[in-house]
Amino acid sequence: MKNRIVVFILLFMIVAGALFAAELDGEKILRAIDEQRNFTDRDFSSVMSMIREDPEEGVEKKVVQQFRRDGEDKFVFLFLEPTVQKGQGYLRIDDNLWFYDPESRKFSHTSMKEQFGGTDARNSDFGASNMIEDYCILSIEEGTLGKYSVYILDLEARHNEVTYPKRKIWVTRDRNLVLKSKDYSETGRLLRTSLFPSYAKAGDHYIASKMIFVDELVEGKKTSITLSEISLEPLPDSVFTKSYIERVNR
Repeated sequence: MKNRIVVFILLFMIVAGALFAAELDGEKILRAIDEQRNFTDRDFSSVMSMIREDPEEGVEKKVVQQFRRDGEDKFVFLFLEPTVQKGQGYLRIDDNLWFYDPESRKFSHTSMKEQFGGTDARNSDFGASNMIEDYCILSIEEGTLGKYSVYILDLEARHNEVTYPKRKIWVTRDRNLVLKSKDYSETGRLLRTSLFPSYAKAGDHYIASKMIFVDELVEGKKTSITLSEISLEPLPDSVFTKSYIERVNR
């Protein structure tokens, strides 16, 4: 009887130790994802070409200029195309996010959870990443995605500020790059699949240069985004202000 108890305790310790190690590894992966995505030591800018496909509304192209200053939790997005959206913009400073409408010349508060300019992307898809603080790890396993060896992590939100309460991500083992994400509601309903098939090196970081967001609730609805004109050149402080967005619209 004593031997059985000892064996049981040893098995319990082994399993608990394995789970604890997985948790540590998972947290290390999330932290590495944040470090890869965030430009905390410099500014970042690029042009985003967005192709939105909708089974009812057809295909539409949008072009957006983005400016980021992750170290201060700031970003600016300005629509260049189509003509009906030209001059619209987003400004984020810390926890505040405003949308600018050039017709009314007014800024209105919006949420990081909202759609970005009517596409299948969300405002939270852009700007600094905070995976380590936003999600806890339910499980982690090794697997493959196409030709890539990956870690597969099941995540659950730590708070209600995130856009998706539950996520499943596929991360490359060598560089901790997210290749795929399945985004779920609180009840576990699949809402969106996000794909990141290619990355570009920017300084010491890697940024997704191609993104595909697939709406899982409407068949055939998706948005593809390609980044170009990537730059790490310093930006004037004035860029991250309401007056700048108003000025470029005059």
